[in-house]
Amino acid sequence: MNKFLTGAMTGALALTGFAAQAADDVTLQLKWVTQAQFAGYYVALDNGFYADEGLDVTIKPGGPDIAPAQVIAGGGADVVLDWMPSALASREKGLNVVNIAQPFASSGMMLTCRKDSGIASPADFAGKTLGVWFFGNEYPFLSWMSQLGLSTDGGDDGVTVLKQGFNVDPILQGQADCVSTMTYNEYWQIIDAGLTADDLIVFKYEDQGVATLEDGMYVLEENLNDAAFVDRMVRFVRASMKGWKWAEANPDAAAMIVLENDASGAQTEEHQKRMMGEIAKLTAGSNGALDIAAYERTVASLMSGGSDPVITAEPTGAWTHAITDAALN
Repeated sequence: MNKFLTGAMTGALALTGFAAQAADDVTLQLKWVTQAQFAGYYVALDNGFYADEGLDVTIKPGGPDIAPAQVIAGGGADVVLDWMPSALASREKGLNVVNIAQPFASSGMMLTCRKDSGIASPADFAGKTLGVWFFGNEYPFLSWMSQLGLSTDGGDDGVTVLKQGFNVDPILQGQADCVSTMTYNEYWQIIDAGLTADDLIVFKYEDQGVATLEDGMYVLEENLNDAAFVDRMVRFVRASMKGWKWAEANPDAAAMIVLENDASGAQTEEHQKRMMGEIAKLTAGSNGALDIAAYERTVASLMSGGSDPVITAEPTGAWTHAITDAALN
């Protein structure tokens, strides 16, 4: 009996070792630093959802000098997270990235303004200084200003664009009337710095009809011709979406998992829990499959830039349901 059990255990260990050796590597490049914006992926890693799919996943944090498109173009990742305006602009320039999944159903992007600047509606933007993120994040803003008929070259009939760092200092120090914020991050940095909600007026891109899709999963089109790569992505998406739904259902626990994976130690428990609560509102209702109507609205917004649109032609082949169909159905 003992001999049989010993033999069975040895066989089981051998199989476990074989499975570990056989795990398929996947490298994910994040859009930004480790934070609850990416909780679903860290949850999937820590809860063993990737391992259950036979995957060995490496998550690479982003930062102010890291552009996901450049990383994937250089072979530094199998899949990257990016905002669709940036991805479609990259595609039009020749980097054939394809959206394979879209965990975020709605946009968290806002322009947050001080009420004492005299701004009560977008009609009051003219003559004001607005803080804008670049590195591909400027495209939704530029499209919005174009639709409003506002030049971004300054003057009384346009807006002055302040190239905003990834902080809210310009609105706190009086350098800008408005700054770019996300519902889950920078807005709360302003509140934590001492301004109150009554001091501010926010313009959500969703409410202005110029919202574009954020934090989608993108791969290189050429890799989708490789059956083994497709299989890895099917398993990756399935495990990732399991992570996202777990994070939605357990936001505080998900925030703690993020903190445990933050090598920088820069995040706080209060901020990450608050962020995860807001992020859950953006991923709610998504099963990971790209909503074609939302995609078409994004494309229409990006092409409506008058003489200087973000993209000049309707993309073809920029998305696929093949991965999510196989992963989720």
